[in-house]
Amino acid sequence: MNVHNLMEEVVVYRINKLYEQVKEVNASWLTCDCENCRLDTISYVLNRIQPKYVVSGRGVLHARDVMEDPQVKADIDALGIDGIRIVSTTKRPFHTSPRKSCTVQLSSSPVFNFPTIQGSILEGNTFEPLIGAVVKLTADGKDVTMADMTWANPVNTFASTKGTYSFWPKAIDAGKEGETKKFTFTIHVTCPGYDEVTYTFDTTLTSESFVKGELDTTVSLKIMDLVLFKSEIKNEMDE
Repeated sequence: MNVHNLMEEVVVYRINKLYEQVKEVNASWLTCDCENCRLDTISYVLNRIQPKYVVSGRGVLHARDVMEDPQVKADIDALGIDGIRIVSTTKRPFHTSPRKSCTVQLSSSPVFNFPTIQGSILEGNTFEPLIGAVVKLTADGKDVTMADMTWANPVNTFASTKGTYSFWPKAIDAGKEGETKKFTFTIHVTCPGYDEVTYTFDTTLTSESFVKGELDTTVSLKIMDLVLFKSEIKNEMDE
């Protein structure tokens, strides 16, 4: 079954047009219009605009109607300008890197494909999300390489993501397809004024015939919530 959101093409077209228009007027606030920044803006708009899904080829015939709807254009343009401004002021470190470096490098050799690793960091006194923590994923004493450079390791926790973190480790070569192996990871969490927390866990995987280039959000490894206590509070509890 193929389900498609018609708004993807519409938003991509309108955002690229907006970038060109903003460049033409030499807007001082536009600091970058690289492919990665444009994709960030497109994602920003798609997350805020009502989708229009189709299943069949007949449904695609409605694409022209969607693209010519003046209200749809106005909504996308308004969100698009907001998105361009936000992306221009909060550019990600890899934004000027070649797009090839920002995508998973495919391989036809047997590999162990890792799921995403997700969890939350909580404040020990309130059990609310802890903002400003640094979370690092290691294996065998070394930082784990991510699937592509859009995934950071270490990563910070933010209010906008409610203290959560996520990693997607890079696939590792296997000797053959169908091989089973256990992998051990350690999560290190630090935050100014709090005692460091480490958590070690295992995951067992079976090798597959090729690298999965697309993220499957239905396959993830959820880590137990990790709680950080302020240094003085923990010391008082130990006395």
